[in-house]
Amino acid sequence: MAHVLVIDDDHSLLRALRLGLEAEGHDVSTAVNGERGISQTALLSPDIVVLDIGLPDMDGLVVSQRIRQWSDVPIIILSATGDEHRKIDALNGGADDYVTKPFSMGELEARIRAVLRNRGAEPAEAGEATLDLGSLIVDLVHHEVFHNGEKVDLTSKEFGVLAYLGRYAGKTCTYQMILGAVWGTGYGDEAAYVHAYVHRLRQKLNDEHGTLIQTTPGVGYSLQPVLAGS
Repeated sequence: MAHVLVIDDDHSLLRALRLGLEAEGHDVSTAVNGERGISQTALLSPDIVVLDIGLPDMDGLVVSQRIRQWSDVPIIILSATGDEHRKIDALNGGADDYVTKPFSMGELEARIRAVLRNRGAEPAEAGEATLDLGSLIVDLVHHEVFHNGEKVDLTSKEFGVLAYLGRYAGKTCTYQMILGAVWGTGYGDEAAYVHAYVHRLRQKLNDEHGTLIQTTPGVGYSLQPVLAGS
């Protein structure tokens, strides 16, 4: 079953969805506003997000668009309106499906199953042994890194940060995502840790100008593959 993150400010609906989805075997986490929902998406890496369009702090479509800047997690929008234009905006903004309230638990469960089935595997399979990133080769089994054919000696944390960025090459990983993956879920506000390790990685990879590991100001970092010898 899946790990479902539900983002909604209706506490009664949250309780109902938690009970219903857990009865189907899912693990359920919740958030009551957009900012918390974005943060929880980064920290928990859920399998799917169920997102209410009417949140107290921001439009649900904005939440969906912000999540889409760095994550491919499937998103199902919940809305009290079946307005076609809103539905089109939601789907164009990155949502995978749109469910109009009121809905049955059976319908939502069927939508969740369908979206997960259609989306298929993650960008980098869990069993993948090597990341081929142009000038950069990351051996996930032996914890070895080669840049332009030469081995680069990294500490375990440096390797963890680089491997995480490599798994999601071309996509922005937030500070919270990197912290949660490398340091654990108890970390969330220590962006300075990530800055320090990226600085070390850039030095060891001769990437002082940030061509390989690029900065998204105020958000995080992305690894952009560069051809060998570049």
